[in-house]
Amino acid sequence: MDQSARWRQVSALAVSTPRSALPVSVVVVTWQSERVLRAALAALVLAEPPPRELIVVDNASTDDSVAVVEAFRPKLPSVDVQVIRNPDNRGFAAAANQGIARSGQPFVFLHNPDLCLRPETLAMLVGALAQAVDDVAVAGPKLLRATGDDLTPTEVIDTTGIVMRRDGRHLDRGAGELDHGQYDRQGEIFGVSGAAALFRASVLAAARVHGEVFDEDFFAFREDADLAWRLRGFGYRALFVPAAVAYHRRTVTPERRRALSAAVNMHSVKNRFLLRLHHADGGWLLRFGLPSLLRDVIVVGACLTVERSSLAAFPWLARNLARHLRRRREILGRRVVPPTELRSWFR
Repeated sequence: MDQSARWRQVSALAVSTPRSALPVSVVVVTWQSERVLRAALAALVLAEPPPRELIVVDNASTDDSVAVVEAFRPKLPSVDVQVIRNPDNRGFAAAANQGIARSGQPFVFLHNPDLCLRPETLAMLVGALAQAVDDVAVAGPKLLRATGDDLTPTEVIDTTGIVMRRDGRHLDRGAGELDHGQYDRQGEIFGVSGAAALFRASVLAAARVHGEVFDEDFFAFREDADLAWRLRGFGYRALFVPAAVAYHRRTVTPERRRALSAAVNMHSVKNRFLLRLHHADGGWLLRFGLPSLLRDVIVVGACLTVERSSLAAFPWLARNLARHLRRRREILGRRVVPPTELRSWFR
């Protein structure tokens, strides 16, 4: 659908009779998101049924991100639209925590500002999670790539779930592959990408560590893998729902690393080590320590040569080590899943 046709549908819906709403709080974190946010909200307006709440947390954008949200209020007559404006950029993790804390529905859907939902996707995810057993904490759609500011759909896979590797990396299953149904079986996955994830609100409350759902020291990047690993250890499972489809314009990918900002790359390096500091127990280190160490050598070598701006990650880790060791003790102390079961996901 071209942009003009999408806006005609939005305008028609704005004056229609309000529809029954899904018991979902949609949380969107924005930062300089104006260019893609219009298309994302235009798609959300078409959600059938719509969510009950839309909570937008803006990280001190200097563009018109907030104005775009305000312009959409009349087009979402049955949705409680709330906007939280931060005075500075607190990062994705902290802003997502703010939105989750404000939510008042039994389900919370994390919705990137560069995400385009199909009209039925949110309802499919809610239905799948509502029908699942209680230990299924989160459901994720099949994400395909989108391009351009209007989030034009493609048939290239963005993610069908988080995959954990033995060298300590985590990847998006199927990323970059042409979609021909190879991942169209609904089932359990390690975790769901934070770009589009539907959670049980009760589980998010129970999984807090030091009062935080997402560890705010991650700032951005890998915080979804950190939460996925924690939920796994606490006895919760993740569900992939391939019939629910959405489109995501991903800008942070391994092949684009040299084009990314120094801050983005520094957080990526820092968070790689935080992830293992929180979750890697002795058995994990015995089994996967060598491949992980080999990967570390590559990462440190790159920081010493071609990406020296990321060296700032290491003094940060040293300064904050004591706090994260306390977090580690709490995470490992609350685990209920056998270590062998957790290690089976590292492939």
